[in-house]
Amino acid sequence: MSGGPRLIADIGATHARFALETSVGHFEHVQVLPCADYAGIVPLIKSYLSNVPSVKIQHAAFAIANPVDGDAVQMTNRDWRFSIESVRREFGLYTLLIVNDFTALAMALPQLRADDTLQIGGEAPVAKSVIGVLGPGTGLGVSGLIPTADGFVTLGSEGGHVNFAPCDEREYEVLRYAWKEWQHVSAERLISGPGIELIYRALAQLRGQPDIALASRDIVEKAVRDRDTLCTEVIDVFCGMLGSFAANLAVTLGALGGIYIGGGIVPRILPLFTESQFRQRFEAKGRFSQYLRQIPVYVITTPVPAFYGVSAILSEHLRGKSGDNGLLDRIQQILPELTPAEKRVASLVLDNPRTVLNEAIAEIARLADVSQPTVIRFCRSLGFAGLADFKLKFASSLTGTIPVRHSQVRRSDSTHDLSAKVIDNTVSAILSFRDQLEVHAIEHALSLLRQARKIEFYAMGNARAVALDGQHKFFRFRIPTANYGDAHLFMMAAEILGPGDVVIAVSNSGKLPEIVKAAEVALKSGASVIAIAPQQSPLGKLATVCLAVNHTEDNATFLSMISRILQLLLIDILAVGLSMDNASAEAVAESGRISQLLISHLDN
Repeated sequence: MSGGPRLIADIGATHARFALETSVGHFEHVQVLPCADYAGIVPLIKSYLSNVPSVKIQHAAFAIANPVDGDAVQMTNRDWRFSIESVRREFGLYTLLIVNDFTALAMALPQLRADDTLQIGGEAPVAKSVIGVLGPGTGLGVSGLIPTADGFVTLGSEGGHVNFAPCDEREYEVLRYAWKEWQHVSAERLISGPGIELIYRALAQLRGQPDIALASRDIVEKAVRDRDTLCTEVIDVFCGMLGSFAANLAVTLGALGGIYIGGGIVPRILPLFTESQFRQRFEAKGRFSQYLRQIPVYVITTPVPAFYGVSAILSEHLRGKSGDNGLLDRIQQILPELTPAEKRVASLVLDNPRTVLNEAIAEIARLADVSQPTVIRFCRSLGFAGLADFKLKFASSLTGTIPVRHSQVRRSDSTHDLSAKVIDNTVSAILSFRDQLEVHAIEHALSLLRQARKIEFYAMGNARAVALDGQHKFFRFRIPTANYGDAHLFMMAAEILGPGDVVIAVSNSGKLPEIVKAAEVALKSGASVIAIAPQQSPLGKLATVCLAVNHTEDNATFLSMISRILQLLLIDILAVGLSMDNASAEAVAESGRISQLLISHLDN
């Protein structure tokens, strides 16, 4: 494997499982370590590495039973805190990815074989459909796989923390017992290892038996091996709760691709699980029972499936770099080709990557004891246009995520610094905008534009530049267009519109009375209105469809800049969408109005 063996781990609240991946999907030196024996993640990793052959590890990826949002991680079910970057530096890694354990489990599903799972009811899965994943262990993990044209993307979720809802009198009594300890009882409190212990205590009290605390492993053993009456009832209640929760996940996601159950508990109780009320409760959904009867449920029986998911995530992450190596690896490779001054920049990047990401060019040059042009030459030696381009790729190379931040331009900033900050701020806003983009709204807007007899753009002030750009692009498609920036004129124009006409109203605030009134008139005339404005603004709420630009700028005090760029991006998205819809020669000939116009985003 290029780059040598990769360190793979699945770190739960109770146990941590480690392995070295020596080739794709081949794991060696698998070890299971009890988390309680270690004060934190660093001594845990050191303990594992001390028991494996001494090899140079450049890339690592860990699944962890915790939300992962940024560099700082604080585990929910264990008193561990750590910085991803600090751990990476501690072990001299080029790449360290930390992902949620159920994100990793979800990514493992496409790689599972038929003998890695056991189907519990349902029919065949529907191809290219959403898949739901859940698994009770120390907690209750939830995720999903969403199909795309290129495969699947994972759904990040903390769904195990939704409120628990009882489905019969017995479960209600268990809930009442739990309320004595917690005001908020989540599904995870009961559908988990600790939940089995709680259910046992609750049922013992309800049955008038001694309220003896038993560990979940002992309850499971007494139920499976000895068929103890109370312990067997506990497992049956647990399975019923799990069935209802799995059904809720299935209908929430529309998981016609199936529901997969991972975690450490269900494989240990399989003999009782297959006989339990799980499937009955899964299908007990009233009017939606028939919907759920067709959805298959699979218990994942292969050991440590998260290894496959973590491996897939790491491989996908590294594929975007030079060959199979990360950006830090690339810097190491080109070191002999760099000048002495450029090598000082490279050393700063390798030793203090977060500093390089967060500092302006002047500070980077000072820390490396080089000139600012040397910093630019270093970036270009790696194939980047400049420092901003390098930072964007470098941020993704370190953690798999790109930081979204805003750096205030100061009057003391040099031209280099203010240029970098303006670009960084814009890039960050665009990435945030991309993540929040409502695709269904884009599709709705395109469907209106494809059938439009005429398109009119209404805008005032700074937004007029966006409207003019839209009119210019759409008119070149041979669509009748008009652009009005005067309140009196677009009010008159709105009055003579009719069905099949489309108004694109652009507004930074979405509150201008003149724009809102014109949109009302256009709608009354039978036209459709596409608003490029904030989602919750009067214009956004009124429009037939709103393409939301929710970037906050104080337009009363400052000249609007970033929001205008986001508005222009929406115009470009609509223009490219129309071009794709009319790309073929037949479509051009049939429509008679779309010219042979080349769009730079398209592969022509």
